[in-house]
Amino acid sequence: MSRLIAFAAIQGGYKVVAQAEGAYQKALATYNADTKVGFPNTGYFLPVIYSLFGIKVETLEDLQEPLDIARGLLPPHVKNKTWLPFLGPLLDAGMAGIISFEVIEALRYLNEPDFYLHAEDPDIENGKLWTGAADDTIFRKRGVEFVDGSAPGFAAIVGSAPDVETAKMIIEDYQQRGLYMFLAANHNGTTLIEQLIEAKVQVGWSTRIACFGPDISSAVFALGFANRVAMAFGGIEPGDYKKMLMYNKERVFAFVNALGDVGTEWGVAAAGCVNWGFPTIADTDITQILPTGICTYEHVVAPVSHDEICAKSVEVRGLKTLVSDVDIPCAFGPAYEGERVRGADLHVQCGGGKTQCTELCKMAEMNEIEDGKVEVIGPDVTDLKEGDVFPLAIFVQVAGREFQPDFEPILERQVHHLVNYIQGIMHIGQRDISWVRVSKSGMDKGFTLKDIGVVLHAKFHQEFGKILDKVQITLYTKKADVDKLTKRARAEYKTRDERVDKMTDADVDLYYSCTLCQSFAPNHVCTVSPERTGLCGAYNWMDCKASFEINPTGPNQPIEKGECLDPVLGQWKGVNDFVYKASRGAVPLYNLYSMVIDPMTTCGCCECIAAMLPACNGVMSVGRDYAGETPCGMKFTTLAGVMGGGAQSPGFVGHSKYNITQGKFITGDGGLLRMVWMPKALKEELKERIEKRGKEMGCPDLYDMIADETVGITEEEILPWLEEKGHPALKMDSLVG
Repeated sequence: MSRLIAFAAIQGGYKVVAQAEGAYQKALATYNADTKVGFPNTGYFLPVIYSLFGIKVETLEDLQEPLDIARGLLPPHVKNKTWLPFLGPLLDAGMAGIISFEVIEALRYLNEPDFYLHAEDPDIENGKLWTGAADDTIFRKRGVEFVDGSAPGFAAIVGSAPDVETAKMIIEDYQQRGLYMFLAANHNGTTLIEQLIEAKVQVGWSTRIACFGPDISSAVFALGFANRVAMAFGGIEPGDYKKMLMYNKERVFAFVNALGDVGTEWGVAAAGCVNWGFPTIADTDITQILPTGICTYEHVVAPVSHDEICAKSVEVRGLKTLVSDVDIPCAFGPAYEGERVRGADLHVQCGGGKTQCTELCKMAEMNEIEDGKVEVIGPDVTDLKEGDVFPLAIFVQVAGREFQPDFEPILERQVHHLVNYIQGIMHIGQRDISWVRVSKSGMDKGFTLKDIGVVLHAKFHQEFGKILDKVQITLYTKKADVDKLTKRARAEYKTRDERVDKMTDADVDLYYSCTLCQSFAPNHVCTVSPERTGLCGAYNWMDCKASFEINPTGPNQPIEKGECLDPVLGQWKGVNDFVYKASRGAVPLYNLYSMVIDPMTTCGCCECIAAMLPACNGVMSVGRDYAGETPCGMKFTTLAGVMGGGAQSPGFVGHSKYNITQGKFITGDGGLLRMVWMPKALKEELKERIEKRGKEMGCPDLYDMIADETVGITEEEILPWLEEKGHPALKMDSLVG
């Protein structure tokens, strides 16, 4: 092993341990020994120290034990000319440094409580760039992606690039590979975060760019995150350091990029990461450490040019990433799925209640379509001026010898995340309630609507090539064309939904899961039965069955119902077992037929949200496309923020429009007869089905008894009207009793 690397790392270890001890003594002179210390909003204490040694640091005096461990790990001083044939002293010095870094950061939280911004994304306008350690909300949301493969790994990047253009190039390369980037430290006073902001790159957890801090000590947050993944999702017990480090080597595919001069403190940080099996790839000419058994391959590789550092890092760590070959001017990859196009960067938009935006996928005969043909019929975004809104209909036609009509909605649902993967483009919703926003930065890169078709053609062939041979996409932007396709699409949606109308939950032994939305809501598991469509409205039971046939390892898995534990509330042992496992233990059970008692989890893609109205002894339901106030005191957007994200919220539940009139809609709480308020547009959309279902339930006038915003938007306003109409909910058992 190189004497230079050993000398730098060991000297760095002594330096950092001394810094931590000095900061600790100063803190003891300033605060009481029982003063609380730790990282905010986490149950993992100081996660590196807790995970490796089982030490729960809660007060200032609790820091003494880990500092003693750090001091004890320091090897004898290495003279400049000493050559070490093994890694032991380097690893010990590195671990001592990592422990000390975590102590330093804990004391920073104590001394400077406002230094870090406790949020997912930086507050750039107010100059608050550093988000510090991820709290448990962020960790739970993001950590699961390292387990289920959504995120192949992370790059812990310290320092800064030589210029803004290089910084942007490196980051976008990692984003297109789907990796997270954990950024820390500075080089000559410049940080990579500042360079990215100057380059107008959207930073924050939402785009997989975590802004940990400006000093090398803040790099410890990356290792703490990795160890929390091992504890929370890998079942590794705190204090079992051998299993902890091995889990990280084998399951959390991370590495370090050192951008800038590697001094003693950076050297000890790099040495510490080797304990985790995380190698360092540097852009400066430092001495390499080649294979010696800790990391999968090399331990330190340098110098590596900036245009090769991403590919080389992936190779050295043994990662398998795929850069999608999609011929569009914008970057493309899953890291952009969380990107938001906000007002200041908005160029044009469609849907979202402002115009109509519809998506439809239909099967065609082989001779009817031309593979790869993409047409925009009507004005493109390049023909519009900033601030314009426009209608849009995306019509996908697919042909293949193995393709079946049952597969249409499965491909149609992919439009959501595939369009979201385009840098600078935001997509929300599905079917005929989609919302697309195009950013100024996307326009600057040369984005056109045709790029949506190029993406769908390429990715459908990549992901569904075994069942399709041709894909043709037409994008309509003239209102008459959009309205015409929307009318056809709604008829198709209705036909799909009605396929399961005659089926009941009792007819089948298998339900199906849907975990497509776990990228947004890691704990959310949707259970789809014949009488309960998916919350998003895009999948019914037959759709999930078809999806499983296409992709047996995909998000729609069969669920053996098993023993029925409660036929009224809709609870089965097999469903509970599946949900508990699929939610990583976060959700032990739920009821399919109740919104009051242990309801199903809800994600942000639901078409509607139902809420209790206690004064009316009933419930209301509001759809995504209604922007007004509701009798529960919250608009749809507020409701979605309060009870979405994969949470169980008794008294609230997400559901599809179609589910409102299905046979098992909240039957555990009284069913559709509890419905006392809906927005007028939603009520009219479902009029025929509400009348039919009301008649089946012995209340043929139910439709006329349901209030809407024309009656009132508070419980006090609608209650007299309900009493006048003789609404059945007022005579039912108390909903809250």
